[in-house]
Amino acid sequence: MALALSAGKDVSIERLASIVWGDEAPAHVRRATQTCLTRLRKLLGPGAIATSPAGYRLDVAPERVDAILFERLLEAAAGSSDPADERAALARALALWRGLPFDGLRSAWLEGAEATRLTERRVAAHERRVELDLNSGLGAELVAELRDLTARYPLRERLWGHLMMALHVSGQRADALTTYQRLYRLLSEELGIEPGHAVQELHRRILTARAESPPPLSQQTITVPRQLPADVSGFTGREDELARLDRLPDMNAVVITSIGGMAGIGKTSLAVHIAHRMAGRYPDGQLFIDLHGYTQGLQPIEPADALGHLLRSLDVGEERVPPGLEDRAALYRTRLADRRMLILLDNAAAESQVMPLLPGAPGCLVLVTSRRRLAGLDQTHTLSLDTLPVSDAVRLFTRAAGDRSLGDSPRELLVELVELCGRLPLAIRIAAGRFRSHRTWDLSHLVERLRDQQRRLGELEAGQRSVTSALGLSYQYLSAEQRQMYRLLGLHSGPDIDQYAAAALIDATAPVAGRLLEHLHEAHLLQEPVAGRYRFHDLTRVHAARTAMSEETSGSRRQALGRVIDYYRYAAALAVDAAHPYEHERRAQVPPTLTPLAGLSGMASALDWLDLELPNLLAAARCGAELDRPSHLLHLSSILHRHLRSRGRYHDGVNLHQQAMTTARALGHQEAELDSLVSLGHIYLRQGRFAQAVDQLQKAVIAARALGHHEAEVEALHNLGWVHMSSGRYEQAIDNLEQALNVAHSTDYRRGEMLALSALGHVHRREGRYTLAAGHFGRTLRLAHATGDDAIEAALAGLGELHRRQGRYEQSGDHYRRLFDLAQDRGDRNWQVEARQGLGRLHHTAGDPRVALDLHDQVLALATEIGQPADQARAHDGLAYAHHDLGDHERARTHWQHALDILDELGTAWTDDKETAAPIIRTRLRALSPAIRGH
Repeated sequence: MALALSAGKDVSIERLASIVWGDEAPAHVRRATQTCLTRLRKLLGPGAIATSPAGYRLDVAPERVDAILFERLLEAAAGSSDPADERAALARALALWRGLPFDGLRSAWLEGAEATRLTERRVAAHERRVELDLNSGLGAELVAELRDLTARYPLRERLWGHLMMALHVSGQRADALTTYQRLYRLLSEELGIEPGHAVQELHRRILTARAESPPPLSQQTITVPRQLPADVSGFTGREDELARLDRLPDMNAVVITSIGGMAGIGKTSLAVHIAHRMAGRYPDGQLFIDLHGYTQGLQPIEPADALGHLLRSLDVGEERVPPGLEDRAALYRTRLADRRMLILLDNAAAESQVMPLLPGAPGCLVLVTSRRRLAGLDQTHTLSLDTLPVSDAVRLFTRAAGDRSLGDSPRELLVELVELCGRLPLAIRIAAGRFRSHRTWDLSHLVERLRDQQRRLGELEAGQRSVTSALGLSYQYLSAEQRQMYRLLGLHSGPDIDQYAAAALIDATAPVAGRLLEHLHEAHLLQEPVAGRYRFHDLTRVHAARTAMSEETSGSRRQALGRVIDYYRYAAALAVDAAHPYEHERRAQVPPTLTPLAGLSGMASALDWLDLELPNLLAAARCGAELDRPSHLLHLSSILHRHLRSRGRYHDGVNLHQQAMTTARALGHQEAELDSLVSLGHIYLRQGRFAQAVDQLQKAVIAARALGHHEAEVEALHNLGWVHMSSGRYEQAIDNLEQALNVAHSTDYRRGEMLALSALGHVHRREGRYTLAAGHFGRTLRLAHATGDDAIEAALAGLGELHRRQGRYEQSGDHYRRLFDLAQDRGDRNWQVEARQGLGRLHHTAGDPRVALDLHDQVLALATEIGQPADQARAHDGLAYAHHDLGDHERARTHWQHALDILDELGTAWTDDKETAAPIIRTRLRALSPAIRGH
C-alpha cells in the first residue's frame, strides 16, 4: 500500500519500514522489508516493482490507484470555474470510496495519519458537493444523505447547516429548527461551545423567513479567507521535510509545527509551499500573518495587534474587536472552535508572541516560522532546517538561473559554486540572479568572484536581497553580551568550539560562555553538530569575522585570540599527560584552574578530547605564528607529535613540524629545532620516505649530542635504526640501535632502553637469530612490567612474528591480539595496522586464506587512509597470497603488481628476512603468468 500511494515514484527502504512497522520494527528491519518486497514481487509478477538507488517504485500509472485518483479529481474540481464540472469531478471522486480507507491493514501510519487525512478530504468533498447541489435548487433529495453524514460526522457544523438548509427549502421548516437545537445541545455537551456564527445566522433567517427562502448557506457564511502568499516559483528539494509535514495533521488536536533555521535557509518558502499543498484539507480557509520578528526597520507585531488583524480576517467587524489581549484571544479561539483552518504565523520573534495566536479547539493546523528555536511552545512539532544537500542546491541554482545557459560547465564547478554559497537557498538564489543579470559572465567568472572570502558577502547582494542584511537582522536582535560572543567567535580559526574555549575567548566562566553559546544556537546563528560543540555556517562565520573587524579594536582582538590560544596550549598539555603518560615531552606549566575546565580525568577521555580538538589545536598553532607568539607554535608542535603519529595524521604532522622548525631556526631556539628534526624524521619513516628520514635524523643526532640532550639522541638513533632495518641495512641498524641502548642505559632513560631493545629484537628476528631476538623482546617486557611503562607494542609485534615463524600459532595469535587490544584502547592506528597484518599472515600460514583475506583488506583500507605506502605494499602482498591460495590467480597478479608499483615509487627495497620484496614479487609474477594463461 505504501508503494501504491507513491505509484511511479521512488520510496526509500527506510520510509517503507517506517510505514509498515512504525515504532515496532523488527531487529533486522532492512532484511524484513526486503523479504516483504520479494513476496510482493511474486504476487504482482515481474516488472511490477522496480529498484533504483533511491529505493523501490511501483511501476503502474498513478491513476490506477484509487487514493491518488481521488486526490487528482479533487484538484480538478478545485481548479474548475464551472459549477457543473466541479460537481461532476467531486461526484466521481466520492464514487471511488468503498468503506474505510486501508480497512484490514495493520500500519500505524496508514491507520492513523494517512487514513485520517483521506477521510478528512472525503468529508470536505461531500460538504462542497452538497453545497453545489443546494445552490442548483435541490433540497428534499439531499435530506437522507445529509442525515447519514451528520450521524457519521456529528461535529461538522457545515454538514448540519446544509441539512438545515435542505429541510427548509423542501418545506420542512420545523425540522430545520429542530435540527439546529440538536446541534446546539451536541456542541454544548461535547465541547462546551455554541454553534458558529454561520449556522447561528442561518438559524435566525429560518426563524424569521416568510414567503422568501433564506439564501443558501454558502452565500451566508463568513467569507472563507485565502490569505496564503503565492507559492514559491521553482520550489526545489526538501522532500524529507515535506513528507514529514504531510504526515502531521491530527484531527483530535491543534497541530502546531515550528519551522526554524538560520537567516536565508528557506523557512517561509517551505511553510508557504506546504501550506498550499495542504490547503484542501482545511476547507474553512487559510490565515497568514507576518509577525515581523526579524524585519528591517520594523518592530515585531504585538500579539494584541496580530489578533486584531486575524479577527478582522474572520469577519469580526472593527467595532466588535475587544480592546484587551485576553478578550481578543478568547474571541479568536471562539471563532476558530468549529472551523478547520490552516494558520501560518511567519517570522515570529519569540514564544510570547505566538502563544495568544494559537487555537483552543481541535481541527486547525498552525505553522510557525522563526529564526529562533521556539522551545517554549508546548506539544509542538519542531522542524529545524539545514542547508540543502549538494544535488538540491545545484538544481536550485540551475532553475533560478532561468534562461541563462550553463554551457558545458562541469558539474564540479557547479558544486563549488553552491558550496561557496554555503548551500544556503538565499545565497544560491542571489548568485543565480546576478548570473542572469550579467549576460557576459560565464560560470567560472562567478565562481572566481565568490572564491575571495573577503569579497564573498559583497558578491551575495542583489537589489533588496542580501545575505549580509539577513544575518545583520539576526545580529541586531541579540543582547550586548551575545553580540560580543558572536563577534569574537568570528575570530576563532578552528572549525568548532566548546564552552571552555569560548570562556577563554571572552574572558568569562565556562557556565556563562555555555549560556551565551546556547542563546546563539537558539537564534540559529550557531549550529550544534554534536552535543556541547558549536560551529558557524560558512557565511555566518564570514559575517561574524567582518563584524569583529569593524566593531572590535585590534587590541581586543589580539587579547581574545591570545587567551584562547593559551587555553588550547595548556589544555593540550593536560590531555597529552593523561593520554600518553610515558612519553617524554616538554610541556608548559599548566595553570591549576584549567584542570576542571578540560575535564580530562583519564586516558580514554583525554584521547577523546585530543581527537575532537585536534583541528582546533592545529589552527591554534597557526594562529600563534600569525600573532607573533612563536612559543605557542613550538610548544604545540612538541606535545602533539605522539598523537599525530599514533592517529596517522602524517600530513598535518609534517606541516606543523616544518613550520615549527622554520620558526625555531629564525629564533635560534636549538632545542625546539631538535624536537622538530626528531618528529619529522619519525613521520618520514612511517611514510616510507627513508632518504628524508635519514637526513632529518642524522641532523638530530648531531644536534642532540651538541646540546647534551640524551633523550632526543636515543629517539633519533632508534628511528635511524628502524630506517636502516626497513631498507635491509641490518649492520647499520644494529650499530644505531646499540648506540641508542648504551646512551639510554647510561642516562637511566628506561623508555629509550625498551625502544632500542625491541628494535634490536626485530633486526635479529629478520636475520633469523630467533633466540637472540626472543631475549631482547623478553627483556623489553620485563622492563615494561617493572617500570609500569607501556612501550611494549614493538615487543608484542616481534614475539607474534617470532612464534608464527616457529610454528607456535596459538602463542603468536595471543601476542598479536594483545597488541591489537592495546592499540585500539590507545587509538594507535600504526600498531592496529601491525596487529592486523600479523594476524593476517598468521591465518595464511595456518591455512585459512579467507580469514587472511579479510584481515589484509582491513590493513589496506587503514594503511591507505593514514598514508603508509609501505604497509599498503605489505597488505597487497598478503592479499595476493590469499587469492593465490584460493585459486584466483588473476587477482593475485593484480595485488602483487600493486605492491611492486608502490615499492618502485618509494624507491626502496622494502625487506623482510634478508630478502628484498621487489625481486621476490617480480619472480612470483613471472611464475604466475603461465598459470593465468593456462587457467
